[in-house]
Formats: sequence, C-alpha cells, structure tokens
Amino acid sequence: MTDLVVPENLKDEHMLTEKYRPQTVKDCVLPKNLSKLFSDIVSAGEFNNMLLCGPAGSGKTTIAKAICNELGLDYYIINSSENGNIDTLRTTIRDFASSSSLMGDKIKVVILDEADHLNPQSTQPALRHFMEEFSNNCRFILTCNWKNKLIEPLRSRCFVVEFGIPKAEQSKLAFTMFNRCKAILDLEGIEYDPKALAAVVEKYFPDFRRVLNELQRYGYGGMIDEGILSNIKDVEVSTLMTALKSKNFPAVKSWVVENLDGEVSEIYRSLYDSLYGRLTGESYASAVIIIADYLYKSAFVADSEVNMMACLTEIMCEAQWK
Repeated sequence: MTDLVVPENLKDEHMLTEKYRPQTVKDCVLPKNLSKLFSDIVSAGEFNNMLLCGPAGSGKTTIAKAICNELGLDYYIINSSENGNIDTLRTTIRDFASSSSLMGDKIKVVILDEADHLNPQSTQPALRHFMEEFSNNCRFILTCNWKNKLIEPLRSRCFVVEFGIPKAEQSKLAFTMFNRCKAILDLEGIEYDPKALAAVVEKYFPDFRRVLNELQRYGYGGMIDEGILSNIKDVEVSTLMTALKSKNFPAVKSWVVENLDGEVSEIYRSLYDSLYGRLTGESYASAVIIIADYLYKSAFVADSEVNMMACLTEIMCEAQWK
C-alpha cells in the first residue's frame, strides 16, 4: 500500500471514509487472491459485468471506483436502495449507457450499489436485458451483501467475486488496516493511544468503513484513548443466559434495554454462539431457526427492541436446557 494521497477535490471533505477512500487497486486492503484478480483486470484494461458480494464495509464499492479510475473510464453510480426502481433503469441508466463516453472510445460503467435492493419482479429482469443491449458500450458492476437476493439469470450474466478474507490472512490485513488508520489519524492531527486504536480495528475488522467512522466519532472528543474501550466491549451474555434459563422475563427485558444500543447482528451472533452446549441438540436446532428468523426480520422491523424480545421470548418458551 502506497503513502496516503488525498485527491485535490477531496481535501476539504469532512468524512474520513470518503476523504481517504483508496483511488487505486494497490491501495485497497484486500487478500492476495482479490488483489491479484483486480490488478489483472486493470492490466488487461477490460472486464465483463461483475457482481461484487460480501459483508458491509469490505471494499466492494471502493474497488469498483478504483478500477474505473485506473482505467480512466466514465462511470455512473446508482444507490439501488434509494433509486433502484424501474423508472431509474428506463431513464437515467438507459440515457447514460446508450450515450458515447466522454473518455473517447472507452466503455462506460454503471455501478449499481446495494443491488440486492433492486426489485426482483421488475428491475432485476429488465436489467439483464440492459446488460445485453448495451454490451458493446457499457459494463455493469453490481455490489451487494446478499447475492441470493439477485435472480439467477442476473447472476449468470456477471463475473461473481466473493469478498472474503481467508483466516490465514486476517491478522496481516488487520495490521495493514491498523497502520492505515494510524497514517490517517496522523494526517488529521487526531491524537490516539495505539492500544485503543488496535481495539477499534479488532472490534470492527474487516468492516473498514465502520472502523473509520468509529475513529472519527471518538476523535471528536480530541483524543482516542483507553476511555473508549468500555464502549466497544463485546456483548456480555452470561446474565442473559441465566435469565433465559430461569424464564425471568423482566430480567431478559432489562438486558435487552441495556444492550440494544450495540450492533444488532452481533447480539444475535453472540446468542447463537452462547446457546450452543447449553441446550439439548434438538432444542438448539430449534433455537438456531428462531434466531435466523428474527435476525432476518431485524433488517426491516420498525422496533428492534420488540423484535429482539419476541425472539428471546420464543426461545424461553421452547428451550430445553441441559
């Protein structure tokens, strides 16, 4: 990874995630296989439609932009969760894809961010035809967290890239991210304790965007020090296990109120891990299904506390403890 360079047009940018977004493939924090793949694409100067899928903050949109920047391609970004409707496809995307590139005879690129939010009944089927209609002039890069939310005919028209980090490379990449954060904080003049910085990276890795957002939030206090460690501790579930086993509903509710300000998905994951070995085999299997159901619902429910309580109440009623 090269020294940090902030583009001239981003020097006044406030958000660290945008100001220090890598501009080239080699500046992105990626495992070896992905780094080589995208470097080869840049070297070739051409690519097929791509579907980049993986966890939030893993660098999917960043790599899409970096490829376009390095190849000098004219690209347009659509936030599919906000503008991923059929009208956007028929107007904005069609107009862009059908026109000539400002970069000469080079292809144009449409980046559909959060493509798993595209309507599978209307927009996704129409998009597959767009890919074929404008194949001589335009490429499509789709990013998503859940590729199974995209219809199979759409996936088959893309080169699918999974953003995952092999266990053997996790420590090295986390250290690379740690050093990158140090460089960013130094440039921004934000004081920090290396131990506190390491704790933030360890907590949210490999969500690089979340790491920078948390550092910026803590940096508002003037110093990122050990005082923040209590704010990023892992979810503590031993009290919850006791309350669930004794079917103490008030205690369970109290635990939810105290812990729901954290990352909801982490709470469900901690619940999933902690119940293993405490419940009978058949009962644990039922609990896994319950947790998966409410974890899915958590993405769109109006009240997370009620959803979490419903999940824990159902487990309380059905669990058979060892």
